[in-house]
Amino acid sequence: MLTFPNAKINIGLFITQKREDGYHNLETIFYPVKQLKDALEIVPASGPTGISLSGLTVAGSEKNNLVWKAYELIQKRMEGQLPAIRIFLQKAIPMGAGLGGGSADGAFMLRLLNDYYKLGIEVEELAAMSLQLGSDCPFFMYNTPQFAVGRGERMVPISLDLSGYDIRLVHPRIHVATKEAFSRVQPGSSGFDLRQLSADDITNWKNYVVNDFEAPVLAQHPVLQKIKQQLYDEGAIYASMSGSGSSFYGIFKKNK
Repeated sequence: MLTFPNAKINIGLFITQKREDGYHNLETIFYPVKQLKDALEIVPASGPTGISLSGLTVAGSEKNNLVWKAYELIQKRMEGQLPAIRIFLQKAIPMGAGLGGGSADGAFMLRLLNDYYKLGIEVEELAAMSLQLGSDCPFFMYNTPQFAVGRGERMVPISLDLSGYDIRLVHPRIHVATKEAFSRVQPGSSGFDLRQLSADDITNWKNYVVNDFEAPVLAQHPVLQKIKQQLYDEGAIYASMSGSGSSFYGIFKKNK
């Protein structure tokens, strides 16, 4: 069985509070970008369950990959009764880029195993399980525009529709560690209620839709400012860094 985990972008990202558990509260809009995808496949195996990676290089041990961790979560829930499979992951979404590639892989793996074995686990339980993999993993269980708060796991769907625009992604091959990025952000109140965001007002977004990670990451990597400016120079209506970086996106009018 084959599936294609897709990327996401953050439209606005306010870091509002440092929590006692070490995490941060935030407010953001998660928006799926389905043009950029990994490929994830599982097939029956005669030997022990294993994972094979291809495409972009993934740092660390294969057993630390979120796809494998997702498999372990389902196997634990099923008390070790899942038959052996072979897992194939082809990476196209860059890591450390703010595009949610690892989170998408983990979340899609939970969904894939649920469907493949016909386990009947409800999406709400899968979303709760996926939070053990990463704060933005639950978003990929729904994979529609969502306003998110808390760690990013508490979401409500919103009607934001950018299908009439082109979303262009730029990945500068700079890895930004999420933990380091959070250490450079000073939490504060959100400057705008992102639930009020409308595509009809997209020309004004740059006046009030802000990613709090952007300023400290740009200070550390000044070349990224040139990328953002280039997007505007090429006609972007709105441009921003996604997540904790380092990817940028520009929203453009579609060519007729």
